[in-house]
Amino acid sequence: MNYRHAFHAGNFADCLKHALLVWLLRTMQAKATPLRVLDTHAGIGRYDLSAPEAQRTGEWQGGIGRLLAAPDPALAEYVALVRQAGAPAFYPGSPALVRALLRPQDQLLACELHPEDHALLRAHFRGDPQVAVHHRDAWEALKALTPFPEKRGLVLMDPPFEQEGEFDRLAAGVALVNHRFRAAVQACWYPLKHRAPVRAFHTALKDSGVRDILAAELWLREPTDPTRLNGCGLVVVNPPWKFEAEGSAILAALLRQLGTREAGEGWAMQRVADE
Repeated sequence: MNYRHAFHAGNFADCLKHALLVWLLRTMQAKATPLRVLDTHAGIGRYDLSAPEAQRTGEWQGGIGRLLAAPDPALAEYVALVRQAGAPAFYPGSPALVRALLRPQDQLLACELHPEDHALLRAHFRGDPQVAVHHRDAWEALKALTPFPEKRGLVLMDPPFEQEGEFDRLAAGVALVNHRFRAAVQACWYPLKHRAPVRAFHTALKDSGVRDILAAELWLREPTDPTRLNGCGLVVVNPPWKFEAEGSAILAALLRQLGTREAGEGWAMQRVADE
């Protein structure tokens, strides 16, 4: 409960997660039928980049700050949405980005357990008929709020990874949603500090029997130091058609724009489980 994303909003990890999220949701909206999005770790919705928390770390300057200064065509829609949300003064969290993309027939469920952050999130969406804000545990929400009545949608899981066992909980959450709501697209963010925990996570996903899983990863330095956030990834279950190719183009653009030129930086799109 100590984690506060305000210190990290707009950093390179947000850029990866949100650029891919925008692509996923836009692609799913190619069909006119309604869809629903469940954001399990929603945060506060929008972050003030002039606030003491953001200024203390300055992480956004090496992330969205660079993309705003020199946008890449592969990231154009994501960067445009961030600008519309008030950047560089403010950075939109995942629920704000999702809300900006919702069509009239779509819905957002946003869950946040931290009491202060939940209050801010509820205030941000007060009176919005397309958004339901829940003060509940993310892992309990997966069981309570799936499957969706629309029979199609996206589940975004973005745990803070401040407690032991988070990879295990994430793998269990993926398996639970797959059992309850096979058609759902799932997008799950994870940190890349060193390789061993990520390899174990991918193996657990594969062994769970969940099919059709891709992992998109970006690292700014060789991931060998377990005390540093060297990179991050997004596991996608039931990825839409062309995600492997177009997601790779997004990863390449992010590395061009955000790369540190340190030894060992790179990106990868790899298949964790076959279709």
